[in-house]
Amino acid sequence: MPLQIPSIDDRRYQELLNEALARIPVHNREWTNFNKSDPGVTLLEVFAFMAESLLYRSNQIPERNRLKFLSLLGIPLRPASSARGLVTFTNERGPLNTITLNGGVELRAGQVPFQSAQGLDVLPIEGKVYYKHPLKQPSEQQKAYYEQLYASFKNPADATQPLFVLYETLPLQTGNINPLDLGADTVDGALWIALMVRETDKPYAASVVEARREIAGKTISLGVVPYLDSDDRRLTPGGRGAQADPQLLHYQIPKIPPKGMLPAAGNQRVAQYLPIDSVADTDVLSEPGVVQLTLPVPAKPEDPIELDLWKNLDPLESGADKFPPALEDTNLSDRVITWLRITSTGAASPRLLWVGINAVPVTQRAHISNELLPSGTGEPDQQVRLSKTPIIAGSVRLTVNDPKKPWQPIDDILSAGPEVPVRDESLPPGGPVSKNSLVDVFMINLESGEIRFGDGLRGRRPPFGATIRADYDYGVGRDGNVGAGSINSSPALPAGFKVSNPVPTWGGSEAESVRDGEKQISRYLQHRDRLVSVADFETITLRTPGVDVGRVEVLPAFNPELAPNVAGDAPGAVTLLVIPKYDPAHPATPEPDRNFMDAVCAYLDSRRLVTTEVFLRGPDYLPIWISIGIDVVPGASIAEVRNAVKTELTRFLSPLPPASSNGNRSTVLSAAQQAGMQKGWPLGKAVSPLELLAVASRVPGVLKINKIYVADASMALSRSGQSPDAPTCSDLPVVLSGLQLPRIQALSVAIGEALSVNQLRGTEEMEPGGGQTPTTTTQPILPVPVIPDEC
Repeated sequence: MPLQIPSIDDRRYQELLNEALARIPVHNREWTNFNKSDPGVTLLEVFAFMAESLLYRSNQIPERNRLKFLSLLGIPLRPASSARGLVTFTNERGPLNTITLNGGVELRAGQVPFQSAQGLDVLPIEGKVYYKHPLKQPSEQQKAYYEQLYASFKNPADATQPLFVLYETLPLQTGNINPLDLGADTVDGALWIALMVRETDKPYAASVVEARREIAGKTISLGVVPYLDSDDRRLTPGGRGAQADPQLLHYQIPKIPPKGMLPAAGNQRVAQYLPIDSVADTDVLSEPGVVQLTLPVPAKPEDPIELDLWKNLDPLESGADKFPPALEDTNLSDRVITWLRITSTGAASPRLLWVGINAVPVTQRAHISNELLPSGTGEPDQQVRLSKTPIIAGSVRLTVNDPKKPWQPIDDILSAGPEVPVRDESLPPGGPVSKNSLVDVFMINLESGEIRFGDGLRGRRPPFGATIRADYDYGVGRDGNVGAGSINSSPALPAGFKVSNPVPTWGGSEAESVRDGEKQISRYLQHRDRLVSVADFETITLRTPGVDVGRVEVLPAFNPELAPNVAGDAPGAVTLLVIPKYDPAHPATPEPDRNFMDAVCAYLDSRRLVTTEVFLRGPDYLPIWISIGIDVVPGASIAEVRNAVKTELTRFLSPLPPASSNGNRSTVLSAAQQAGMQKGWPLGKAVSPLELLAVASRVPGVLKINKIYVADASMALSRSGQSPDAPTCSDLPVVLSGLQLPRIQALSVAIGEALSVNQLRGTEEMEPGGGQTPTTTTQPILPVPVIPDEC
């Protein structure tokens, strides 16, 4: 039985008045007129009303005590998190000089403040990103033309097969939602960045020479935004954190021969490249970040500058083989200073969304300097409150009287030392005096901005009349998630500078509300923010800041890499199936991206037991095809009934909990079973056609179900002994195992007879056992640029 908050007195106004009137004959026998018009009765009514108000306030004491107990327990609300992002700076109208910007530059997206996380050299150049995209279907005229031009490149085994591939030079579009796969979308597995002088720096020939000398030895801040689609993360025993894929990016510049002249011999006229030094604080293939590239500088002032280009390229060599892509626009090619070549190593080919120069990471925060707080009182456990919230962790600098000696934040005030050194009374006389140096300390609640000092025995008390000042940063939570191009102003940039964010910012979230925090009280007291039981894993994962978690499934003693094992076969391992609440690409069946999984991984890593191996996985969606034939009640709208059936089947197979249960409770299922159904489609439960038939038949307006077909990719093939157009068997369930959940690939609701699964798929299937001889193609070795036709 749950504990009930006691009520001190539950009497109401009428009960108090009736009790007072009943006492009149006991205390005053002469008072016999109890009518409402009697002045004495009116006075009793006033007292009854006042007593009811006092009793109501008294009944709130247990609630206030409960909140006070929570405050003493030190259970904080989850603070808000600040958004992060990348911005690029451009020096459009300034002189041809490199200008260094320090970190902490204030930037703005409307009224939302941001700060740059580090300094950078803003080079007075432009960087345009290109790649060699293979030409999938060149015309016969194009193929014949280039076969004549490159007739010397023939396959020794078959002279009719040229060893080259045609490509077109394409720019990497800013804001493109489709990632660039360096392996599949390029002919050479490379990304090319053209370092160019600005369009206003004319004449270009003289500006190129001046720019080469200006940027030599300078650092290029290269921003990289990868396409994060991996939903597999792993926390290994020992607290070593998440394992990253062994992928690296290599950065090179052209190695130019003396005076830029290639040798005359044909076999020696090849492009060579030099690696350049690169430093990155993060793995830019796992999360957006900035790589600092230091350009080479001549050893002696009289030595030639290495940032140069070849000067004797033949027309057929430009853009071919390993040379940079050809730029047909002379206004662009004349501005090129040099090229950066980016390649990768690793088992998988990286995919990129955006790459650009003069980039720097930013965080959403605003700075408050030298805020004057209430003076010290000299009393134990003094508390003061900052004016702006939520507070950014690690940003508070607090001083008491002396501005040069800041006090230090501490997680637990009980671990602080006494303000006056004392001897431990539990030790014999002559024992050592306490040497705890944690004296000038304070505790801070990031969500509320409340600062608490010690009591003298545990931490120093601010002296009476002491001046307390604080410097700190605060954020705005979810409002910091702004769209691309929103960060476009700054009061601190030099004249001629512009700033912009090429991609939307991410990671901002609101603080936990008091109502939601109170729901976690009992859970917190059970697990103390540690991942031990199944319930701990679920409740703590759902509270991950910065992301909206829609569903968490905990599979204890299960390792998804040891297929085909089941839960309970892998002691020490825990697998978490995590599904986001929102996914614009797949609204009905959300999939977690890398940013989502990294946020959950970082939050759980410090809370798990050191011997526990945690696997974070997204759902393994199994495509299914559903075809159903129905008859509609006469007079009902066919379109509405058809859409209602589709909606109900989609909701029934959804991997997320229903938006609202409407208070409906089954009298057949237990409370635990009902709770499991409220999470979404259960793991391991097969998709039965008979169950879907029952769901569809309960839709208002459905007269009867004629037939229903359900199949996955393997069952969609025609059965042996049936014709290819024969419908698949409808009574076999689609079996799900492991982390599989159903995803409706196609859903057909027909009036009358249902379509067969093969008709629904709309493809011709091969007969089982049949096959075609795979065709082999010769791997091209020479990329050749295609010059677009001009009218």
